Amino acid sequence: MEPMGRRTGKAVEDARRVAEEAALRTGVTIRELHRIPEFKDVHRLFDDIWHPDPANAPVSVELMIGFAHTGGYVAGAYEGERLVGASVGFLAAGGALHSHVTGAAIGRGIGYALKLHQRAWCLEHDLTRITWTFDPLVRRNARFNLVKLGARPTGYAENFYGVMADAINEGDESDRLFMAWRLDGEPEQPPPPPYTVALGVADERPVKGRADGPVTLVATPHDIETLRRRDPGAGKAWRLAVREALGGLMRQGGRVTGFTDAGEYVVVTRQSG
Repeated sequence: MEPMGRRTGKAVEDARRVAEEAALRTGVTIRELHRIPEFKDVHRLFDDIWHPDPANAPVSVELMIGFAHTGGYVAGAYEGERLVGASVGFLAAGGALHSHVTGAAIGRGIGYALKLHQRAWCLEHDLTRITWTFDPLVRRNARFNLVKLGARPTGYAENFYGVMADAINEGDESDRLFMAWRLDGEPEQPPPPPYTVALGVADERPVKGRADGPVTLVATPHDIETLRRRDPGAGKAWRLAVREALGGLMRQGGRVTGFTDAGEYVVVTRQSG
C-alpha cells in the first residue's frame, strides 16, 4: 500500500494545534519515525516498559520498518534527544488506523499527547477512526480511553493474544476490549442513574450482583498489576468475573457508554434501547 497524501483544512489545523499544545505541556517533541536506529530505540523503550520474554516483544524492528514504509504510523515522543514514548499503528479496514501499541512514561501526559498526535495524523490522512485493544482489568487505562479520549468499546475477546509472558501481564490470560475512537463525532454518553450493579467489589475481590436493569455497572480492581503479583488467585478471580459480567453483557448487545469515578464500566443493556 502506498503512503497516502496529506489533507489540509481547519479541522486538521485545529487538531495539529491541540496536539502540539499537549506535547508542549509535557515538555516533549513528537514526530514520525523513519530510520532503523529510531525503530531500535522504540524497541528498547518498549522492552524497558514491559520487560517481555524475547519471543513476546510488543512489536519488532522489522514490523516497524514495514509499517512506516507502507503508510502506517510510527511516532516517538522525545525529551531532548531521549525517547520517552512511542506509538505504532497500521492501516485497517473501514478508513481506520489500528494503534497496535503505545507506551510512555506514566503520569506525565505523554501518552495523551501521543494519542492527540495520532488523531491529527489520521485527520491529515482522511482516516476517521482509531482502533486498539486494552485489558479491561486495568482501571487507569479504562478511564483514559473512555473518559479522557471518548473512545468506546466495540467488542470483548477472551484471551485475545494468548497467555502473555511479560512483567505487566504476569502470565495472565489476555482478555481484551476492542476500542474505537471516532474522530468525526461525539461518543454516546451514559444515561442518568439509577443503575444496577452486575459486578461489585468487597475486600479487593469481585462480588457478583444482578444485571437485570436497563443500565448496569461492572467494577474493576483498583490496581490489577499489583494484585496479580501479591495475590494471583484474586487476579484470576477478577479476570473470570469481568469476562462473565462485561463480556456477557456485550455479547448480549450491551453498549459500554462510560466509566465512573469509582472505576466501573457503565453498560446500557439491549432492553433499554
